[in-house]
Amino acid sequence: MSVIEVTKENFQSEVLQSNKTVLIDFWAQWCGPCRMLSPVVDEIANEQTEIKVCKINVDNEPELATQFGVMSIPTLVVIKDGKVVNQSVGVQPKENILTMVK
Repeated sequence: MSVIEVTKENFQSEVLQSNKTVLIDFWAQWCGPCRMLSPVVDEIANEQTEIKVCKINVDNEPELATQFGVMSIPTLVVIKDGKVVNQSVGVQPKENILTMVK
């Protein structure tokens, strides 16, 4: 499954109403660590069909970043049944991310 770009317009349907666990990557184009993490997130999206992987550009969607209290990027948030169940800040190894979503 490919990564889904989330905006405030599709947030409700893609994230809150998802019947799968959702991994959200909060990122920005100018963020070096975000660019390091992005290929790992893409890899997870392609390998883990049982979860939905989304990215939110904090420059384009500041309301969503604020809603989740994102102060530093990259921030990863895991949502199950519409509720935040896990969160991390900074570049994470793939194994740690996979542990977060289990």
